[in-house]
Amino acid sequence: MSSESATVSIPFIQSIGDAKEGWFFGGRTRIRATANDTNGQLSVIEQVGDPGTGSPYHVHRDDDEQFYILEGEVRFVSGDQSWIGGPGTFAFLPRDVPHGFEVVGSSAARYVLMTTPGGFDSFVAEFSTDQPGPPDLPKVMEAAARYGLEILGPLPE
Repeated sequence: MSSESATVSIPFIQSIGDAKEGWFFGGRTRIRATANDTNGQLSVIEQVGDPGTGSPYHVHRDDDEQFYILEGEVRFVSGDQSWIGGPGTFAFLPRDVPHGFEVVGSSAARYVLMTTPGGFDSFVAEFSTDQPGPPDLPKVMEAAARYGLEILGPLPE
């Protein structure tokens, strides 16, 4: 038996009003679960984005990224593949594989973004703003490696 004590996860729930809210890469963002909340296992971010918002083409080195679309349509790109998903679509984008996404169609999309293990929430928190608008991309690119990310450029068509 190990003499080290393991950190135990503590159950929690979070109401919509308790979520940290801001704007991240043009979308209204609520951080629903952090790595601290989940003993490092998971980050959960809820986002609402207008058509044209999304991410640059990028690679996660430390985590896998998953999406669940609640409303609207989102286009996912990875390598030479591209998919469009609507409500009820789940997308898995593994670490070390370049990918990105954008909201498409004529209305906003609402989706849940999760990363496993947790930690991506810290990147989102650092670069969220109080007002909508594009991110400060030079600052994002400078800090990306600190979060195990590599920004490759604009999302391929």
